[in-house]
Formats: sequence, structure tokens, C-alpha cells
Amino acid sequence: MPLSSPGVLAAAEKPAYDLAFVPPEWVLVTLGFAMVIVFMTLIMTKRLTPMVALILVPTAFGLFAGAGLGLGDMILDSIGKMAPTAALLMFAIMFFGIMIDVGLFDPLIRVITRVLGDDPAKVVLGTAILAGAVSLDGDGSTTFIITTSAMLPIYLRLGMSPVVLTCVAGLMNGTLNIVPWGGPTVRAATALGLQPTDVFVPMLPALGVGILLTLGFAWLLGLQERNRLGRLDPSRLGGAPEGGALSSAQRIFRGADAKPGARASLHTGNVVTVAGGHGAVAVAGVDPADTAMADTMLDPNRATLRPRLIWFNLALTAAVMVLLVLDVFPLPYVFMVGAAVALLVNFTRMKDQASEIVAHAPSIVGVVSMVIAAGVLVGVLSGTGMVDAMAAWITNVLPEQVGPFLAPITGVLSLPFTFFMSNDAFYFGILPVLAESAAHFGIEPVEMARASIIGQPVHLQSPLVPAILLLVSLAGVNLGDHHKKVLWRASIVALVMLAVGVLTGAVPFFVAG
Repeated sequence: MPLSSPGVLAAAEKPAYDLAFVPPEWVLVTLGFAMVIVFMTLIMTKRLTPMVALILVPTAFGLFAGAGLGLGDMILDSIGKMAPTAALLMFAIMFFGIMIDVGLFDPLIRVITRVLGDDPAKVVLGTAILAGAVSLDGDGSTTFIITTSAMLPIYLRLGMSPVVLTCVAGLMNGTLNIVPWGGPTVRAATALGLQPTDVFVPMLPALGVGILLTLGFAWLLGLQERNRLGRLDPSRLGGAPEGGALSSAQRIFRGADAKPGARASLHTGNVVTVAGGHGAVAVAGVDPADTAMADTMLDPNRATLRPRLIWFNLALTAAVMVLLVLDVFPLPYVFMVGAAVALLVNFTRMKDQASEIVAHAPSIVGVVSMVIAAGVLVGVLSGTGMVDAMAAWITNVLPEQVGPFLAPITGVLSLPFTFFMSNDAFYFGILPVLAESAAHFGIEPVEMARASIIGQPVHLQSPLVPAILLLVSLAGVNLGDHHKKVLWRASIVALVMLAVGVLTGAVPFFVAG
């Protein structure tokens, strides 16, 4: 007897839009998985940019799935739901980009530089620790904005790969995404009528091991960067200027001679130059596969600095962060007002305000376009009934004999499912089906809920998650490069957390009938 749910099947058979035709369920399943595979292949092999792939691939498969004239409606409905997220990311990028340009984070960067030194291994480990600390607020976008703002200039100065930054920050944030005030745990508890703390507390040992494993990956990535770049050679520096900034002549690595003539840009909007130089300096030995390397430090004498306004900018940033935590106003509106006030105070002339806005346009267009384009993929998956058909197929192919093992099976399934679909679709659509089937074998709903949150380290890397699009946009990293580095590590972290959950009894491996 297969594990199925009439409710899910009915949803797949009754799409909400005026489709040209309704294909059989097996066709929807085939098209759904084929669409995901084609999309991932195209972006990971760099045949298409993520935005183009997010638009064209779902459109083609949607037509094959019989969407017909209903294709436009399902996509616009999905884009409408993502519009607040797009607005949030647009003005968040602008706000924090302005704060970087005016020098708010320069003192923090100098402190971090003094603490971590010029050792790439320590810098990467510091990135993981910072991302973990900020991730405790449960919001991925805030974590990535703060981590990138503080750490990216250091990566640029040392010639380190920004892909390492996105990998470590994304991995740590995904691991900590199971905190009870975060979205997944609340969704799982709500879907099954449980308390979030009952789901989370028994998973603390698994979370602890996951954090340690993530820190281990960060250290190993740092060692790789140290070997790739070599340690900064103090004997050839001749001393650093006050404040820790290094001139172009001082940026020398063992085994890598600096080459003049390369122009780099920090993807928060500020053009990067070298203090006292005649252009930017590129560090040799950088792997071109790690996307475009922005490899010079922020100019400590850049024209956008506003040292006299640092306390105002700090107070403004603190006020924005407090409003984010209190959730008094919608988050997009908070950043809209914050960005407007920051522009008005720091750039009093209209010409300067316009220039600052234009300076951040590349980052804004990149991330907002991907968020809106992701609405095409989500709209086609849900509107054509593909996602419901895929869920029904998974539950149908599981034979009754695997019923006693449904808890760990759910944990494993949560990796691909939460990557290829939204948390809402998984926790409110698939988890109740699996939990209902598991109940017949004596597996408690709370145990299924714990297993279902295992896949979050992988979920946070999904192109359907706006926060990860923000991260790669701020760092100037190709999404495919990020996935190559992070997905297998995230899978290992998730599976180890599942194993620890089984060993501690939080997730039963087998329940005797």
C-alpha cells in the first residue's frame, strides 16, 4: 500500500488557472523534475545567467504542461507575492551600501583586521563566527548584509575569493535557521499543531554538532585560501599607514606579484581604488572560475566618506535594526525611509544623491531581477500543479515497508524538497502527508517535525530564497560558483545533524509496529 494523500492528488488535478489542457499526473511529475534539473544544469555550467534561466526554463516547461493563456496569470500572481521582498532587498542594498560608502563600517573593519590579522584562515573563521552571531536574529537578509559589509572589504584587500565568503556565511546561516523563532521550525510546528520549542529543544545537540562542523569547513576553506594566496609577507611591507590601510606597493603576497591595470568594483556600489595609486591593483593567482574578483581595498580617502556624520549614521543604522526586530512597520518601508534619510543627510546636493543611487544600481538590478524572475519558476511550479504532483508521486513511491523508517526518510527528503520548493510548500503541503502516514506506524508528529527541519542548510542555498540572491549579489559572486562550493558541504552538515538527531533519540530511526 503506497503512502499517498487524496488531498495532494486533488490539488494536482484541480489547478487554479485556466489551462489549455491538464496533462496526466505522471507527465506533471516528469516535467517538474526535468525543469528543475535543466535549470540547475544551465546555471551551474554557466550556459545561462540565473535570471535568464529563471524566466525561460519555467516558461518553456509551463507551456509543455498545458499552461496556455493561464501562464501569464499564474506568473503575475507569484510575482505579486514577491514584490515586497524585492522592495525590501532593493532598499536594504541601497541603505547598507550608503553606510559602507560614507565609512560607517571602516572602524569595525580596522578592528576586525587587527584581531584576525592578515591570515586568510582566521579571516574565514571570523566570517563564520560573525555570520553565526548575527544569524541568531533569524533573518537571513540581515545576516548577509552585515556579514558582507564587515568582511567583504577584508577579502578584497587580501585578494581572497568572495565565493569563500558566500559559502561560509550561507552555510552558517542555513545551519542556524532551525532556531524556534525562525521560519522553518514555526512552519513545521504550525502545520502539525505543535509548540516550536518541543520541536527545537531536542535538536540542540544536532545543532551544536552542525555548528562545529560548519566552523570546521570554514577553517579548511581558510587554509585553502592561505595556501592559494600565501601569507602576507611583513618583511617586504615597510610598515602600514595609520589605521591599517595598505598602499598598492605593500600588497605583496608570497608567490604572487601584483599586476597593475585591473579595475575592480565592490558590489555595494563604491568603485574601488588604491590610495595614492594610479588605478587598481590585481593580485595574481586568483582563480578565474571564482567569478569576477574584486581584489583591492576600499579607498580610505574616497570622496563619499562622511567622518563627521559617523555618529548620526550609527544612530540611524541602530534605529533601522531596532525597527526590524520590533516589527512595528513593514520591513520594506523601514529600509525605504532609512535609505531616504541617509541620502538626504549624507548627500545634501541633488546631484550627489543621484550619483549615489546610480552607483548602487548594478547591485540592485542584479538581485531584484533575480527575485522577480524567481516568481516565474514558483508560479509555474504551483500554477500548473507540478509541485503537488511531485509531492504526491514521492509519497506514492514509498512502499508500506518503509513506514517504520519514515522519520529519517523525511529528514533525507527535506534536503532536495526544501531546495526545489518553498518552505511553505514543503511544510504545509508535504509534511502533513508524511506525518499522517507516519502516525499509522507509531511515529509521533513532533518527531516528524524535527526530521523535517534537517534540510535547512541546503534550503538556504536555493535560488528561490531571496536572501541567498542578496548575498551573492552583494559579494559579486555567480550563483553557480556558490552552489559548487556550498551544496555538498551543506548536504554533509544536514546529514550529520540527522545522524546526531537519531543517536540522541530526537528523531527515531525505526519504530516497531
